[in-house]
Amino acid sequence: MFFFTFNKSLTIFKDNTKNKLSIFNQISYKMKLFIKFDINTICSLFLKHNLDQHNINFTSLGFGEIEINDNLDAEAMEALKSKLSPCGFEIVENQKSVLVQKIKDAIIELVFMEDSNNYKSSVFLAEKLNHSYGYLSNVFSEVTYSSIENFIILQKIERAKQLIIINEMSLTEIAFLLNYSSVAHLSTQFKNTTGITPSAFQRIIKKRRENLK
Repeated sequence: MFFFTFNKSLTIFKDNTKNKLSIFNQISYKMKLFIKFDINTICSLFLKHNLDQHNINFTSLGFGEIEINDNLDAEAMEALKSKLSPCGFEIVENQKSVLVQKIKDAIIELVFMEDSNNYKSSVFLAEKLNHSYGYLSNVFSEVTYSSIENFIILQKIERAKQLIIINEMSLTEIAFLLNYSSVAHLSTQFKNTTGITPSAFQRIIKKRRENLK
């Protein structure tokens, strides 16, 4: 059984295309697209593509967790690691690191759930991972030198940024979805994490959209 970590980031894609009109005249333009994506689907498809390329028979057990149905020798394992590493994926083998990755995956799952505000994070993690929250918190801090609470904040802000870019919800709705007591609470954590307020981030995204017209 193996667990995979990945570096998640929200990216605005840019496509530069040059159309040659004549020997002496050339026009170039830039196109920016705002992409709505499902991180679970992206990661699952990426892993399936690479494991299939190596003819590895596997069963997906959940987000970032798979079970290899065949024996892999050391050479095959190293080849797989080398293939996944440049794309931000890492095979986790240390047991405490495996648990920490499970905690991170569970937090990401919770934050990206449509009804995440119905769950208390400590209860959700304890029930999902079958450990007391105190134990999970201690292991997380020991391995990462940070806290579960801080990781939750970082993921909430990433989710808030995505929702702002998608532009389908107001800040009030985003604050409610992410279980903030108020827009002011969201704004404080957003600014502490990114250096700007969510309203300022909204204006930046709005200006970029206007420049595309």
